Amino acid sequence: MIGPELHARIRRLFFAEHWRVTTIATQLGVHHDTVRRVIERARCIRPGRQVRPSTLDPYKAFITATLEQYPRLRATRLWAMVRERGYPGSAIQVQRYVRTVRPAARAEAYLRLDTLPGEQGQVDWGHFGPIRVGSTTRRLSCFALVLSWSRAGYARFALDQTLESFLRGHVEAFAALQGVPRTLLYDNLKSVVLERVGEHIRFHPRVLELAGHYHFAPQPCAVARGNEKGYASYCTSLVGCGADLRRRAHAESPFHL
Repeated sequence: MIGPELHARIRRLFFAEHWRVTTIATQLGVHHDTVRRVIERARCIRPGRQVRPSTLDPYKAFITATLEQYPRLRATRLWAMVRERGYPGSAIQVQRYVRTVRPAARAEAYLRLDTLPGEQGQVDWGHFGPIRVGSTTRRLSCFALVLSWSRAGYARFALDQTLESFLRGHVEAFAALQGVPRTLLYDNLKSVVLERVGEHIRFHPRVLELAGHYHFAPQPCAVARGNEKGYASYCTSLVGCGADLRRRAHAESPFHL
């Protein structure tokens, strides 16, 4: 069963543009029998049955176009929008029409990301709460770099999240892991990405300098796609091991694992 928008396009292309049935079927991606059924229904009206115009008819195109842009918009909100544009009818009529034209929800699929050895590493800051240092309380952070293929990782504790601590974490991680991944994935950290407009990214010049020295490519995750960088995020958000890590941080100087 086709929707009213496609139904109207078939009728327009046949009766107004005089396209052939096969041409319409090819261009719209439907079966030619479907096109013929729509045309025959348009030509024939059942005896004794009259098609009465609806007060919603002038607003159907607006509702359909709005749902294409905002498919989860509630029918009551659409009713309020068309009422402001002069629609005199009830919300029930709008709700019935919305049920027939609302785009079906598409389940979002996540592709499992597999990398080659040495191809990718993932970097993130972790937060482990306050820690007592002398007579004051400081916030304990943890720099983590995890290799995507082997899950081998490096973690270094710090009492700040400054750019210097961030860069130092990279240098010590490369030394501890005895190598540098070809690509390092970041979750749009402010230490890495200064500005982002769509796909256009302006990296921090110090990070680019580090990348140029060690020959790796910095790559931020897509917006709202933290799942692309799951390993480092998991490493830096282990609540269960937080107390143990704080004890280790107290016992070790400088703060690193």
